[in-house]
Amino acid sequence: MKAAIQRCIDEHRDKLFELSQSIWSCPELAYHETKAHDALVRFFSSSSSSSSSSSPPWHVERHFHLPTAFKATWSWGPLVRRAAGIGHACGHNLIAEVGAAAALGLRGALQDAPDWSLPVKITVLGTPAEEDGGGKIDLLKAGAFRDLDFVFMAHPAQQDAAFLPCAALTTVVVKYHGKASHAAAFPWEGVNALDAAVLAYNNLSVLRQQLKPDWRVHGIIKNGGVKPNIIPAYTEMEFYLRTPLMKELSVLQDKAEACFRAAASATGCRVEISYPMPAYSNILPNDTLIHLYKENSKALGLPLPEKPANFSGSTDFGNVSFVVPGIHPFFHIGSEAVNHSEEYHGKQRVTRAERAQLYTLRTAKALAMTAADLLCSPTLLLQAQSDFAREKVKPRRRDKLPCCSVESKTP
Repeated sequence: MKAAIQRCIDEHRDKLFELSQSIWSCPELAYHETKAHDALVRFFSSSSSSSSSSSPPWHVERHFHLPTAFKATWSWGPLVRRAAGIGHACGHNLIAEVGAAAALGLRGALQDAPDWSLPVKITVLGTPAEEDGGGKIDLLKAGAFRDLDFVFMAHPAQQDAAFLPCAALTTVVVKYHGKASHAAAFPWEGVNALDAAVLAYNNLSVLRQQLKPDWRVHGIIKNGGVKPNIIPAYTEMEFYLRTPLMKELSVLQDKAEACFRAAASATGCRVEISYPMPAYSNILPNDTLIHLYKENSKALGLPLPEKPANFSGSTDFGNVSFVVPGIHPFFHIGSEAVNHSEEYHGKQRVTRAERAQLYTLRTAKALAMTAADLLCSPTLLLQAQSDFAREKVKPRRRDKLPCCSVESKTP
């Protein structure tokens, strides 16, 4: 079956590259990925029409619970007892390509298995807003993952790794309300909201000295005033707070809020502190899936390091990993450029380059081969489910933050 997976993905490499290019060429903001949504819907719809007449087609649902989400399913057998969810298929072009390729590879291998009799369902979920809003969290609340037994996704990075401990994350928006006045003629009549923002920023900079090495606080001043001769009556800041585990996130949150309030108290401003989007969880590891992915990567000529380098990114896949057993490996794409840099996404076109295809399709093959391991071995399937149940009940992983909270205070 694994040889058939590789062969099928290779046969579709041109179509997959074309899909990736179409998404890369039209970058879109969170929850507005209409062109990516349409490109992926067309891809799976055309895959249905081009498949053999004896094969069931992909069933594609546009606008699945969200305007730019979609669902494509393929079933084999009269009753579905095992389901494999492949991918995050909206957003980053290579993530979308990996998910689509893995789904096509697994489907092709099952079609070519003459003695295969077990019912299987492959689901591709297009989940928007991975980095700003948490589309997977929205879909979790809507029940989109309810009928899945396992989930698979992969993300480009600066290294190859079966697992990286992505950080828990919360987004905090801070608004200071002061009083406008002429900055030269009547400065004593004003209450300077920009001073509050600057103090808050500096408070957090000083706080970093006492933070744990793997905690992160970073942010921007989004609104700093109108004109130099007007004391700013309003400023707005946005910060990301990250910790390795959810339970630490609440501790960091308290420390950051103390910095925000202290700045308000010092300047006489009123402060509003809000959390506009759900918190992202750290990713729950699954030892069985990690081991299988490593073995399949090795078989494809890519041995993975036992101890990959540290990583402090965050993803809404973490929330999914606490609901459905899954794996979220990372893959190098042949460049030393770092994520979110101009070199990675801009003029050098690293994520668009044809050389990234080798790494992208190899990752897709490893994911599909890992899914095949579960389908072919009830023992491994139960082992992965047991790992999931064990990790979920570990006390250090059970702490959760509220999805959204708003607080207002006048010092």
